[in-house]
Amino acid sequence: MIDDGTGLLTIGQLSRRTGLSVRTIRYWSDEGVLPPVTRSDGGYRLYDAESLARLELIRTLRELDLGLDDVRRVVAGERTVAEVAATHVAALDAQIRALRVTRAVLSTVAQRRSTAEEMTLMNKLARLSAAERGRIIDDFVEETFAGLDTADPALRERMRNTVADMPDDPTPEQVDAWVELAELVQDPEFRGQMRQMIEFNAADRGPDVPSGASLWFFKRLVELAGDARARGVAPESPEAARVLQELLGDGDPAAVLERLESNAQLKVARYRELTAIVNGREPLPAHTEEFAWVLAALRAELGR
Repeated sequence: MIDDGTGLLTIGQLSRRTGLSVRTIRYWSDEGVLPPVTRSDGGYRLYDAESLARLELIRTLRELDLGLDDVRRVVAGERTVAEVAATHVAALDAQIRALRVTRAVLSTVAQRRSTAEEMTLMNKLARLSAAERGRIIDDFVEETFAGLDTADPALRERMRNTVADMPDDPTPEQVDAWVELAELVQDPEFRGQMRQMIEFNAADRGPDVPSGASLWFFKRLVELAGDARARGVAPESPEAARVLQELLGDGDPAAVLERLESNAQLKVARYRELTAIVNGREPLPAHTEEFAWVLAALRAELGR
């Protein structure tokens, strides 16, 4: 305290009481965060006990990384500590999300040994909002089904509901999967293959075919081929021909073989796998063995 009996403190005395540097206290005073109570005859800034308590509050708020404008409002009573803290939490959450995406992108770049161009694209795709990711998928679905009103609506609904819902804290694997997924659905070749598959589906469906029949076919394929494999039925055996008859009915084996051999089938399986990874789910089984058995059986049937 100064020795005039007022109990007021100089900046130097505040510094000794708090451990803060004179320079810091003077700066906060200059910025209006800690205004002096008065000045001495010699022009020195003087502070009281309330100023000392205020200084401790300012120090705490600054240690929590609040800006001087927010600190000034709290000290002035314009905003409560709780209000400023809530705003700061929201800002920190946004920064943390951005840092997590940055970390995931850099991890993926390191794993892929990406070029500068690939890194730029990856960073752009990874930072898309949920709405922007949704628009990429929606655009892909709309182009695939445009004008094909007779296509199985269950297929359209399943693809429309395939949302790339990447979390705020993505793993490098999820970032990598989303980048690959975005590249895949924007690839003209893949879009053309998907369009062709849906055109086949639309051409095959009569007016009385129920919704979901296409999905039922693949489910039935997995069931019948799985059972045949479990029983040790060889794809080239007469028993395999009976399994195909049960699966295809009056369908053309050559047409079914052409579609199952399409490279699009592999990419569709990859599309489903990538979507599951992005959404943090276990990918559904690809049933590779069952499809391979049916392909072998169809080839054997057509070669008889």
